[in-house]
Parts: sequence; C-alpha cells; structure tokens
Amino acid sequence: MPESTLGLAAPRRGLPIGPTLCTLLLALLAALLVFHGLQGALPRELWWQALWSPDLDDVRQVLLHFSFFPRLAVSLMAGAALALAGTLFQQILRNPLAEPVTLGVSAGANLALSAATIFAPTLLVHGLEAVTLTGAALATALLFAFAWGRTLSPLRFILAGMVISLYCMSLNALLVLFNHDYLIDLLLWQAGSLNQSGWDGVLYLAPRLAVAMVIALLMVRPLAALGLEDEGAAAVGVNLRRTRVLGLAVAVALSAFVTSAVGMLAFVGLAAPAIARLCGARTLKQRLIWAPLLGAALLCVVDQIARELSRFAGEIPAGILTGIFSVPLLLWLLSRQRSGGIIPRPAPARPQREHPWRLIIGMAILLALLTLPAIYFAVDANGWHWGDAGLSDAIAQWRVPRVLGSLAAGAMLAVAGLLVQRLTGNPMASPEVLGATSGAAIAVLVLFLVIPQPQAYMVPAASIGALLTLGLLLWFAWRKTFNAERLLLTGVCLTTLLHSLSTLLLASGDPRMTAMMSWMTGSTYQVDVTSASTGLVVGALMIGVSLLLARPLDLLTLGNGTATALGLRLRGSHLAILLTAAVLTATATIIVGPLSFVGLIGPHIARHLGVRRAAPQLLLSALAGALIMVVADWLGRNIAYPWPVSAGLLAAFIGCPYFLWLMHRERRG
Repeated sequence: MPESTLGLAAPRRGLPIGPTLCTLLLALLAALLVFHGLQGALPRELWWQALWSPDLDDVRQVLLHFSFFPRLAVSLMAGAALALAGTLFQQILRNPLAEPVTLGVSAGANLALSAATIFAPTLLVHGLEAVTLTGAALATALLFAFAWGRTLSPLRFILAGMVISLYCMSLNALLVLFNHDYLIDLLLWQAGSLNQSGWDGVLYLAPRLAVAMVIALLMVRPLAALGLEDEGAAAVGVNLRRTRVLGLAVAVALSAFVTSAVGMLAFVGLAAPAIARLCGARTLKQRLIWAPLLGAALLCVVDQIARELSRFAGEIPAGILTGIFSVPLLLWLLSRQRSGGIIPRPAPARPQREHPWRLIIGMAILLALLTLPAIYFAVDANGWHWGDAGLSDAIAQWRVPRVLGSLAAGAMLAVAGLLVQRLTGNPMASPEVLGATSGAAIAVLVLFLVIPQPQAYMVPAASIGALLTLGLLLWFAWRKTFNAERLLLTGVCLTTLLHSLSTLLLASGDPRMTAMMSWMTGSTYQVDVTSASTGLVVGALMIGVSLLLARPLDLLTLGNGTATALGLRLRGSHLAILLTAAVLTATATIIVGPLSFVGLIGPHIARHLGVRRAAPQLLLSALAGALIMVVADWLGRNIAYPWPVSAGLLAAFIGCPYFLWLMHRERRG
C-alpha cells in the first residue's frame, strides 16, 4: 500500500537497510545490553539454572529468576503489543502519528486506574484489566465524539487525542496531589515501570498478545482496504464500520492490557511502525509482522538503558525514557505530514462593535465587583460569611495576594494567548497548548534543583524556558513554509515531552520536587505579597508593551505579503511579539503553574463578543482572563473547604473541554 494512503509524504529515500536487518541490529543491541546485565549479576555458568530452577538460597539467582528475566520478557511483549496497537490505529485512522498515547487511550486507562484506586478499590480485587479497559474505551469514545466528521480527518484525531491525553494526565496529577500517600508509588509505576516480582505479568500479557496478533493477521485484507478512501474501500466489498470497530477494539484492548501490566509507555506504538515503514515494510501484512518485532527490541533496549542508569540516578521508569527518545521522532514525522484539514476557521463572530470601549469598561466594572467578594466572602468552619474588621489582618496577608496574583496571572496568560494566536494565525493556539507554560515550568524545576535560594531567579529562568520553547516551536514550524497545523501539533508534542521531563524530576525523590507538585497543578496557596506585586507590575508593563504592538498584530492578520507591503518588518515584529508572549507566560506560570488554558479561553471570549481590532481585543482578553482566574481561585478556596483545589486546575477543567468543543463546532461547520 503506498505511503500516501497513510497520510505521510513519501520520503526521499528510506533507511538503507531492510526490516530484517534493522530488527536484527536492534535485537543485537538489546542482547548486548542483556548480556552485560547478566554478566554483572551472576557467573555465566549459572544463568540457565537461574532461569529454570533457581537455587532459592542464592539471592543472585532469585533476583534473576523473579525479577530480571520476567522484566526482560515483559519488555519484549509490551513493546510488541504497543507496536501492534499503533499499527492498527495508524491503518484505521490513515495517520502515521496515531498510537495509544497520541490518541489519549493510554492516559484514559491510567486515569481510570487512579480513580478506581481512590474511589472504588473493590473494583481492583479481581485485577486491573476491567478498569483499564473501561478507561481506554471511554477515552476512545470521547475522541471519536469530538474528532469524527463527515470525512476522516487524520490530524484532527491526533490533536484531539493529545489534548485528551494531557487532560487525563492533569486529572491524574490532581488525584495524586490529594492522595499523595496512597498514589505516589502508583504515579511512578504509571510512568512506565517494567519492574517485576514474578512471572504473573508474563502470563498475563502472553495469551492476550497472541490472540490479538491472530485476529490482526486474519483481518489483513479488510484492514488493508481501509488505507483507501472510504468510497474505494466500500467498492471492494469491505464493511467499513465493522472493520473499524473490530480493529479499534483490538488496538484499544492491547493498550489497556499494557497499561494495566506496566503503566503508560509513550510513543513505542509510534516509533516501531515508523521504523518498519522506513525500512521497506510497505504492505500492511509486512508492518503487522515487523512492527511488533521492532517494538519488542526497541522497548527492550530502552528498558535495559533505564536499568543501567538506575544504578547511578535511582529508579528511572522506562516510560519516561521512551517519551524522551520518541518525541523527536514524532516531530520529524510531523514535518513530513500532509495537511489533514484540522485548522479551524474562525467561528462566525458577531458583527464588529462600533464602541468596544463600553464593553471593556463594563467588563472592568464586573471584574472589580467580583474581586471584592472573592476577597471578603468565604466559607469557614462556621459557614459562609462576609469578612469583618477582626479578620482584616488575615485577609490582607492571605487572601489579597492570592486574589491579586490570580488576577494578574489570568490577564497575562490571556494576552499571551492572543499574541500567539495572532502571530500564528491559529485561534486554537495558546501558551498552554504550545508548550510555553511547560517550558517555563521545567526551567523552574531545574532551578530549584541547582540553586539553594532560587526565588530571586524564578522570573528570568521561567522566561528563558518559555522563550526557548516558543523559539524552538516557531523554528520548527517556519523552517520551510509556515504551516499552522504543524505548529499546533508540534506544540502539543513539546508539551508532552516537557511533561515527561517534569515527571522524571518529580520522580527523583528530591523533597523539593514533592513540594513543587502543588505548584505544578496550579495552586495559588504560596502566592505572597512579593509574587503578587511582581505579577501586577510585570503584567501592567508587558500588557502596555502589547498595546504598542497593536498595529503589527492587526497587519499580521492580512498575511505576511500584505503586511510587508504596508511597511511592517516581519522579523522584528515576530521577535517582539514572541519575547512579549514569553515574559507574560513565564511570569503567569510562576504564580499559577503551567496548566490553566486561560490563554485559550480569554481571546475567544473577546472574539465572541465581536471585538476584532487588536488593541481593544488585548484589553478585553486581559479582563476576561483575569475574571476567570479570580473566580477559579475563589472556587478553589471554598468549593471543597477545608481542602483547597488548585485554581489553575479548575481553570483547566474549563479550558480543555472548551478546546474540544471548539474542534467539534468547527468540524460541524
């Protein structure tokens, strides 16, 4: 089947080796790593005995029999299962970027497992399979509900799937935050730990993988027809609905099986089929054979590397390393991906308002009216009440900084979101989706690891992190011709990569990283007068700078050619907008963490209200973002009293569904 049917531009040339040689090379590398591990654990003459009949009085043989060999077998089977699932997803959705992680299937299974552990532990009495299958199935159903249109849009599925994946991971982090003592070990395991304490995992995965492989091979002919357009597949007698449902059921089940056995392993299902194609496995049957073999060898290599690194840096989940190693491959594939029609047309806006300033003044008055009760009206052990004079000191010390910090952060994120949307010409772009907030967060995490008193350096470090992320993003999207689809998906990929890196830092065992978990979910609990004042001052200055960029922002909407003809210096304007967005994003991230989606929502509110010019749209977006975060902070302090809920996370609960709803609306349009 030609590669174009899978939505991947034909490469200039594939890898100079066939799938057989490539598999053998990977297998040889895995064998060398396994040999090295065995040699350091036990004399060679005892290996066979340790595998089949270990001497229980010899600790070395016991460890090999019940840990090393089962871990090796599980890594091979999990890699093969994920590669098979990825091959099926890619064939059914006609997209080489599809796999359990990019579609949100694995994250849905992970979230279901965490939720069951806390709220319904009796469901786990008979194993994890039913729970993970349910979570994976629900995530898949949600994916199709938002992404399926009149025709199959491959890139729309990937975008919706990765947003669902990030949202599920955020919810999972919230559960861990509130149930830290119960779920911290589960979080590390869910990051993709292949550690084994017996042969149960092998006995669990082996029959399920075998059955799935047989079903997939029996379905080769109808599945191959899915690589054609729907009309062509129907013309050759293929029942599209039945074939897709059965193929998806097998792929989703495999994803859930692996998640229940070893947690979430990122992008193995992407890398193995991609390598198989590049090595010359053109037909579906060839990919169904070679991709699982390559996936098994690939995951084995990564796991053996993780095992070796654990000797020096503590336990490193293999799933984190697979994410770090595989995202560059995803970005490379993305550069070759043809357009899938996912870029939304701007939603039909109301007629442009002749007097937007009245609306801006009204929004400012509403913000002021809501800020007062956010400060003074709250719940405590005695119920709801309005703050009185006796509480004035406590209110000034605790509530006022949080409310003003949330206000400043919301305004900055909304303005940064509008700048990024205007710069890219994409109304789905935002600092959160494009990875800028994650870049700022990872810089702050590293800062806390290397500097004893890092507070004074947080804003510069976060700004550098956000700037580097946005710079890398824009370089990747613009290096040939600008492609807004590629920009958006690249941003989501970078966000996923940075999430893996932050998970690695949080899993390091450093107590400072444990304390950072609350901030990572968007808590304003630690906002003090200094950070709130910094946010207000920086926000006011940078929003003022943004207003000075109003003319370039208006001209950019006309297209680069027209903007240049009207005298706009594109390179300088792009750099100024990028720097402003980076500083706004970094400062806001320090206050409310990396997750809120206010940068997506605020500009859309302004656009929906009919404000089209850049200057009033910037001000209205800032007011809308501030309003959202003030309300989210107030709800977070009171909705589950005495337990605080992160304001950033509450805002994200609105933002991610809104993002998916926007996709659904544009799909219907």
